[in-house]
Amino acid sequence: MRIPFTKMHGTGNDFVVINETQTLYGLQTKDYQFLADRHFGVGADQILSVRSSLEAGIDFEYVIHNADGSEVEHCGNGARCFLRFVREEGLSQKSPLVVKVKKGIIELTDTQEGWVSVHMGTPVFDAPRVPFDPQFSSLLAAKDGFEIRRIEWAERQKNTMPLAHFDFSVVSMGNPHAVCVVQDVDALPLIEMGPAIEHHASFPQRVNVGFMQVLSQHEIKLRVFERGSGETLACGTGACAAVVSGIARGLLASPVTVHARGGRLEIEWDGSYRDASKGLASDVVLTGPAQTVFKGELDIQ
Repeated sequence: MRIPFTKMHGTGNDFVVINETQTLYGLQTKDYQFLADRHFGVGADQILSVRSSLEAGIDFEYVIHNADGSEVEHCGNGARCFLRFVREEGLSQKSPLVVKVKKGIIELTDTQEGWVSVHMGTPVFDAPRVPFDPQFSSLLAAKDGFEIRRIEWAERQKNTMPLAHFDFSVVSMGNPHAVCVVQDVDALPLIEMGPAIEHHASFPQRVNVGFMQVLSQHEIKLRVFERGSGETLACGTGACAAVVSGIARGLLASPVTVHARGGRLEIEWDGSYRDASKGLASDVVLTGPAQTVFKGELDIQ
C-alpha cells in the first residue's frame, strides 16, 4: 500500500502527517512505528492522521500516534502543524478552525506573524483525571488543589539517578505531565532520568516529564522527555504544563516565553483554574511556528 505523506515540524518536534479525509488506510501499531523510524521509515516523533468530521460544529478530526505506535490524547506542536497542513493542502481556509482530538475540542487560529495559536483547553490538577496515583509519593505543599510532591528513589536506583529524589507537580493538558523546577536544565542527564519517571508507579498511563529552569517571571528554558518518544526538541503540551505549574507556584506570570531546544514558544494563561467545575477556568493559549519540510510517498508492507 502506497501512502502519500508530509513531513513537518513545530520548533523541532517533527511529524509525519497523513491525509485520511478521503480514505482511511487502517494503519496498525507496527505501521506507525515504521513511519516514525529514522533509519527505515520517514522519521518522526509523532504521526498525525487528518480526518473529516461528521459532527456538527467540528471542522476536522485528527489522531496522534507516538513513535512507539501508542495513541496519545493531545499535541500542541502537532496542532499547529495540522493547521498549516490543512491550509497548504487546500482543505480549508476557515479561521478559527474547530478540531476534535482524543482529549476533546481545540480551536486553532493563524496569527499575523505567520505563526499558529492553539486554544489548548484548561489545565487539570485533579489526580484521578491526570491520571496520577499519590500513594507512591509524599506531599510537600498544596494550595487550591495544586500540589508539589516528592518521589524518593530506591537505594538500588541511586547509582543511575543523579537526584536522590524527584520534586514535581502534576498537570494534565489533555495528556499527563510531571513538571520539575531545576537550576540548570542543560546539565541534566535526561535520557537516563526520563524513562524511570515515565514508567513510575505513580503514573498509571505513563507520563511526560518536564524540567523547567526559570530565567525570569516571563521566561523559562525547558526540556521534555515524552512518553513513547523520548526527549523531543520541543513539546507543546509540555510547555503549557510547565508554564501552568510555574504560574500556580507563583514563579511565573503570563505571558511566558518558553525556550525549547528546537526553538521558541509563547504561552498565555490567566491562572484561573480553581472554578473549573463551574466552567470558569480559562484556556491555555499556545503560539508558535509550524513548517513543512518535504512531501513524499512510502510503501507500507
